[in-house]
Amino acid sequence: MASLARLSRKTLATAITSHRHLLRRALATEAVAKVTESPPPALPITESPDRVKWDYRGQRMIIPLGQWLPKIAVDAYVAPNVVLAGQVNVLDGSSVWNGAVLRGDLNKITVGFCSNVQEKCVVHAAWSSPTGLPAETMIERFVTVGAYCLLRSCTIEPECIIGQHSILMEGSLVETHSILEAGSVLPPGRRIPSGELWAGNPARFVRKLTHEETLEIPKLAVAVNDLSKEYFNEYLPYSTVYLEVEKMMKSHGISI
Repeated sequence: MASLARLSRKTLATAITSHRHLLRRALATEAVAKVTESPPPALPITESPDRVKWDYRGQRMIIPLGQWLPKIAVDAYVAPNVVLAGQVNVLDGSSVWNGAVLRGDLNKITVGFCSNVQEKCVVHAAWSSPTGLPAETMIERFVTVGAYCLLRSCTIEPECIIGQHSILMEGSLVETHSILEAGSVLPPGRRIPSGELWAGNPARFVRKLTHEETLEIPKLAVAVNDLSKEYFNEYLPYSTVYLEVEKMMKSHGISI
């Protein structure tokens, strides 16, 4: 009886070992077959006819509002990431630099001949002015508006300098041959007379400008205009992102 039990255990162990060996061989053969067999052909990707045609510039520079469309002169320089909306006129020889926003949604904005609005400026216009003057924002010729300025329904007459980080509120007026120093705030309805230097918050009279200083004001605007021409000559109307998009579309078999 004991010898029969030993014989049964030995036969069972031999059968299990043989079964494991066959299972390993089968699994190895299947793995080799999976490695050697060629992958299925990739399905072609076809473009949907109702797919939206995206603009890969990343930002809309010109935003029409109703019947109003921003107008840019042929020789004016407007940086690629500037936003012009509504009733905005950028006249000959002027320049609007990187990151500036000109919102003509409520009233008209004009950047005059050979004037410049520098980086990160915000120019806006209200429906009406508390002073009874026109509520549009008027930047006349040979005006330099420094970076990070805020202009709202104000008028800047020819040959003026507005320093960086300055704020001009509704109805304010800067007369010709005047300078507002950096970081100044011109309250609503305040007027800077011709040929004066103002500064502070709120802005106050500092002194009269000399004849030599008034002559330098348009020279600064012309210098910025000359610099903008170098940017204008190298300016691409579109960014180069479209090249990467076309490469990706070709790799997926999408017709361009």
